[in-house]
Amino acid sequence: MQPRLDHTKSDTMRSIYMMGFVFSMALALPLYINSSFLNEFLSDKSIGLMYTLGSIISFFLLIAMPKILSKFGNYKTTLTFTVVSAALMFALAYFTNLYIVAPVFVLYLALLTLILFNFDIFLEKYSSESETGGIRGTFLTITNLAILASPVIAGAILTNGDYWKIYLVGAIFMSGLILLLTLNFKDFEDPKYEQVPFMSTAKEVWKDRGMRSVFAANLLLRFFYAWMTIYTPLYLHEHIGFEWAQIGIIFTIMLIPFVLFEIPAGKLADTKFGEKEMLGLGFVIMAISTASLMFISEPIFWLWALVLFITRIGASMVEIMTETHFFKHVDGADTHIIGFFRNNRPIAYTVAPLFASAVLVFAEFNHLFLILGIIMLLGICFTMFLEDTK
Repeated sequence: MQPRLDHTKSDTMRSIYMMGFVFSMALALPLYINSSFLNEFLSDKSIGLMYTLGSIISFFLLIAMPKILSKFGNYKTTLTFTVVSAALMFALAYFTNLYIVAPVFVLYLALLTLILFNFDIFLEKYSSESETGGIRGTFLTITNLAILASPVIAGAILTNGDYWKIYLVGAIFMSGLILLLTLNFKDFEDPKYEQVPFMSTAKEVWKDRGMRSVFAANLLLRFFYAWMTIYTPLYLHEHIGFEWAQIGIIFTIMLIPFVLFEIPAGKLADTKFGEKEMLGLGFVIMAISTASLMFISEPIFWLWALVLFITRIGASMVEIMTETHFFKHVDGADTHIIGFFRNNRPIAYTVAPLFASAVLVFAEFNHLFLILGIIMLLGICFTMFLEDTK
């Protein structure tokens, strides 16, 4: 069924794509300055704790999502999370007291993962298996356009460490998402959500070798994102010496592969190659390019931009392949499995900063990149057990 009688499926998909773009702007504007913002209140080694706490909250809320959706529906749940997120971003822009900022940031971080989960429900409602790669590729590309633009915008806005401006603009975008939700999905008709205990879901996933492998590959990708998102901006700004305007341009160049490659890769996975080969290649590219960052110790703009660009060529391939493979095997009613899959993000944001903080106790900051590159080689092992779905 359509969410509104006067909407065609293509109209609905355009609405979802537009909401994805607006949400991604709200998410991405502070994405690479969050750790530097927290660095005003906390040490390098303590910043990871905020991410860990937020991730633990989102982990348990995702487990409860089937019950929440069965009671309130996806529209009301998404709207509530979005309204609260907008309020939290306004609070981050206004308050400067650690005892207010810390819990607000933790809750804000937790809700981002939940809203991403809500988008999965909207997308699955209108996706057929034969279109999954193309639809996921289009959605990811549109949202990544926002993520691509955000570092330059953030770099242009930031002057003298005025991080509050970023959260204020992000809150305005989040308010725009509230409007789009209300206009387009007030009458959304929910599927029947399956309520399966978490441990039963874990056993269900573990018994399926292909599903187990794609979960592991996606978890590794989320671990990479968490590690790089928290520590790359800190390293470039505090240790290498780049200004925020330069970092903004570097990150924009870095993110271009997500816009260039995910739609064609998703369609190729639907029609020609399947997911296995491109997934393995993506991990190899990520591993080698990430490890090589350890050896760049000078503020050479083009070199940092180039190598970070290559890391994201690999990451974009892994992202679209894991998304395509997974969502070909579920539908909108499988909220217990989708929630389990999306829990990869909070798990990664729990484990990655704790692991990185431990590494920083006995290693130099640049060693983080070498260790992360080595960890990415595990992705090749997971890829071997994946069966293509064409």
